[in-house]
Amino acid sequence: MRKALTQCRNTSPGPDGVTYSMLQHLNEDSLSNLLRLFNRIWNENIYPSQWREALVIPILKPGKDATDPMNYRPIALTSCLSKTLERMINDRLVYELETQNLIPMHQSGFRKGRSTLDNAIYLETQIRNAFVRKAHLVSIFFDIEKAYDRT
Repeated sequence: MRKALTQCRNTSPGPDGVTYSMLQHLNEDSLSNLLRLFNRIWNENIYPSQWREALVIPILKPGKDATDPMNYRPIALTSCLSKTLERMINDRLVYELETQNLIPMHQSGFRKGRSTLDNAIYLETQIRNAFVRKAHLVSIFFDIEKAYDRT
């Protein structure tokens, strides 16, 4: 839990008003109680309904016209308690996926110690190899804008 809390930036709180700073300054007894709560949520599979709520705030995209509603992106402020539990679960899942080699080698996004540069270097190597072999190399690139817009 301490690791999850130290990884958090002190962002705006969700509807419950609890901030990361509050959680980071809890004493050991309070942290133990919070960990017991998280374990109970996990074991009983009962997620607090308040943690499913979000405060949605529209943020203007940089350099865009403020009068056009399409130039805003929604930011959902959710409970820091919920996000802390989610981070702990995510860390455990990622550890298992990485140690069991269940993530494809060329998946670089959202992986510790990896970046899109790894994929760019791999692509460059494939291009050079095809050039040396005088072979064709086919690559497909997608640039999807607003892929998940619902408006």
